[in-house]
Amino acid sequence: MDSSVEYRQKLYETLLHILQEMGSAVVAFSGGVDSSLLLHAAKEALGERLLAITAVSPIFPIFELEEAQSFAKALKVRHQLVDFDELKVPGFIDNPPNRCYHCKKELFRIISHIATQGGYAAVCEGSNIDDLNDFRPGRRAIMELGIRSPLEEAKLDKEDIRALSRKFGLPAAERPPFACLASRFPYGTPIDREKLSRVEACEDALRKMGFRQYRVRIHNDVARIEVGQDEIPRLFDPSTADAVYNHFRENGFLYVSVDIKGYRTGSMNEAL
Repeated sequence: MDSSVEYRQKLYETLLHILQEMGSAVVAFSGGVDSSLLLHAAKEALGERLLAITAVSPIFPIFELEEAQSFAKALKVRHQLVDFDELKVPGFIDNPPNRCYHCKKELFRIISHIATQGGYAAVCEGSNIDDLNDFRPGRRAIMELGIRSPLEEAKLDKEDIRALSRKFGLPAAERPPFACLASRFPYGTPIDREKLSRVEACEDALRKMGFRQYRVRIHNDVARIEVGQDEIPRLFDPSTADAVYNHFRENGFLYVSVDIKGYRTGSMNEAL
């Protein structure tokens, strides 16, 4: 057996052991690669003693919700949708650097209440050890509420998670990273429902054009597009450029720019 395959199998067995020791759990499930592997492992470890919860929210696109529902159904896991409006959470709409703290604190308070009412022993979320290297104020809320992060506890990083997801044939294995739509705005820029809708519409257009990794960062009337370095030339193809420009103008942007550095995680954190 290849050493990396054997190593990752041991990590996965550690993950299963961590989950089995819980006895029962609620998994906060977004449908992304991390939480999909976590839910897959939790199903194997806990069987019917498991509940997946997904927030229905203005800061997450509808296609993400649909993919989460599809995966949970295929896995035959009990799946509960929870309406959650971050715009009503104090401290969120002003978009301070610790915005995620306020959001995570309220969301996981709700999920923890559901877990307690249902008699589940733990609440789990999908952070991995790579997340320790990024600015993550939501982590503080997770720690304060006693939320478990089994992928992190098992020492899994993003590449381990993708490799294991491919091994198990999980649909999210090659899915690019996704962050909530609120991350598209510079800190200090107020967030509202109309702005979020405009961003979602523009990113959905890029998705339907076949771009794999994309972000639309908002700077007042300017939309700054980040795509993978290998996809940047496509944006300058005349027909694609016209389609992108027209769609973005229809959604209220006066100017459309392309970030020549391309996509990178947490680019709004560069200003901190």
